[in-house]
Amino acid sequence: MTNRCFGKLGLSLALLGMTTVGCGSDSGSTGGSGGQAPPAACDVAAPAALAACVDAVNQTRLACYLDTDVACPSAAFDAALTALKDGIEASCTDEAFNSLTVDALVARLQTSCTSETGSVEWRSFGGPQGAVWADAAAHQKACMRTAHETASAVVKFALTAVNECLAAGTCDQSALDADADAAAALAVRDIEAACEGTARLDFIIAVTPEIYVARALAQVDCIVATSHADTAPLALGCGPSNVDIDPPRGEYQQIIVDGDKWGTLCGDGTEYAFQIRLAPEGQPLDRIVIGLEGGGVCFREEDCAGVNPALLNAQDTEVSDTGVGIMSNDPDESPFANWTKVYLPYCNQDVFAGAGVVEDFGLPRYGGVNLRSSIRMLRDLLWKLMDEEAGDGFRPDEVVTLFGGFSAGGYGALYNYHWLLDDLLWPRTAAFPDAGGALDNDQALGVRIIGFEFIPKWGAQPNLPPYCFSGDCAVGPFLYNAISPRLKTVPEQQMLILSNQQDGTQQGDAFFLFEDADKMLSPEAVWMNTLRREYCDTKDLNGIHYYYATEFLAKEENRVGGGFHVISLRPEFYEREVAGIALRDWLEEAITDSDNVIDRAEEGTFVDDIPGTAPFPCEVAP
Repeated sequence: MTNRCFGKLGLSLALLGMTTVGCGSDSGSTGGSGGQAPPAACDVAAPAALAACVDAVNQTRLACYLDTDVACPSAAFDAALTALKDGIEASCTDEAFNSLTVDALVARLQTSCTSETGSVEWRSFGGPQGAVWADAAAHQKACMRTAHETASAVVKFALTAVNECLAAGTCDQSALDADADAAAALAVRDIEAACEGTARLDFIIAVTPEIYVARALAQVDCIVATSHADTAPLALGCGPSNVDIDPPRGEYQQIIVDGDKWGTLCGDGTEYAFQIRLAPEGQPLDRIVIGLEGGGVCFREEDCAGVNPALLNAQDTEVSDTGVGIMSNDPDESPFANWTKVYLPYCNQDVFAGAGVVEDFGLPRYGGVNLRSSIRMLRDLLWKLMDEEAGDGFRPDEVVTLFGGFSAGGYGALYNYHWLLDDLLWPRTAAFPDAGGALDNDQALGVRIIGFEFIPKWGAQPNLPPYCFSGDCAVGPFLYNAISPRLKTVPEQQMLILSNQQDGTQQGDAFFLFEDADKMLSPEAVWMNTLRREYCDTKDLNGIHYYYATEFLAKEENRVGGGFHVISLRPEFYEREVAGIALRDWLEEAITDSDNVIDRAEEGTFVDDIPGTAPFPCEVAP
């Protein structure tokens, strides 16, 4: 049965003409043919105001690219945001919406309007910096324009449909889903028609039309959850109504993720699981440390056959083993002790990049799906809990997050950081990849070459930034150069790259296995010189910062190199000073004084201890 708020005619008009679809007398309108209509009730006015703002700002964002070739200044949205504010203040009173004050409700809806439309823009044009648009040919710009117009129309259509059926009390989830599917099919058709050859969408911004449209429709659920205090009987994939977990505060609990709902899976076929410790009572819930477990990586059947089975299962991970350093719960040890903590086990041997494919030899590569689903579960939980507390409720723009990983998890932090900023819409997030710098050895077997093969093989291309998704983007310094222009739109946005300079495990993981015969250098010296050169080449990039420890440890038998692997989970490194500051204090300053972070690296004794190691080619601490 077709919902009476929809129908094929209305669907075509909404997509092609961007007109509002009405529902006759059930549309929520209270005005007559004459005079001024009285203000609508808050539960009708709030979603209508947000939907109107989203539509207006989407159109403004596109117009800026068409008229000026760059993104809009924030002042361009003032009229739409003021109209939203006026609409809310005319219809809402304090505590009429989830116990929020009018000011808090206005701030929440304005944030949703600018951030959700920003996400559509950044996906379409290559990040907030518009990197793809800037270098695109005319026919590619035409494709991006059509994609953005179509995504905006799909969002407008879906929001109108949901808002009107909720106002009328006539929502039918199956009918909504059917019409959303029809809208998506029309949108995909239109984008495909405009995007052919070298203007194919996946060629210019990494995603196919199907994925592009699906991501726009997924945003609708978050917009609806933001603007409606009660979304029953809808089954949203975002927001408080999507929560089915209830962990305690102040202690870790394992969450086993429903794979049927979230699409998650581990390498051994078991359900994915992660650990969460909500901030203790009295502490803010929205201060968060997210840590990604390490555990190497395998690429081919013969390599993967030898992987420890424990690294293919997430349910056996004991977070107590990592409750030190940055993950410590002891305030005397860590300034982040009382923050909410999430520990994501590693179970697919894909550096948290796999997008839900199964290798031909049977290994599921779902690391990116597991990571993003877990963090979305966290978001919805915090949203529910904070809305239930007194105050301003959940505000994604106020969430402060340290998002990092250890070893293979460090690679995962590199490859997923942009998603927290651009899709999850947590702008105040800093990344801390630890011992996962993804350096390339410039050889036939290295991170770059592996990237060209396995980014497409694991379906990872659509999960990388729209401005950096080739095999080169698997290389840390290449990715730093690409993401740097996107960073520091708020102070906390930065990459905090951590490592001991001598790290035999990281050296081996990055395939620094060969001597430089011409220069008579050992593999370890090649690694050290590459690390030092890349540091100097990238340390002054916007939002890129380093903390490089200097501990020497002689190579043991059967090891690629000596040194120490991972420093933020080692108390002796976490508390020891490099260039005058301990890692724990440096990380705290990166959050509390984000605009004044100073890179920390020292020469150490490596030039003497590792023959062939050259001094840094730039100035560092003695």
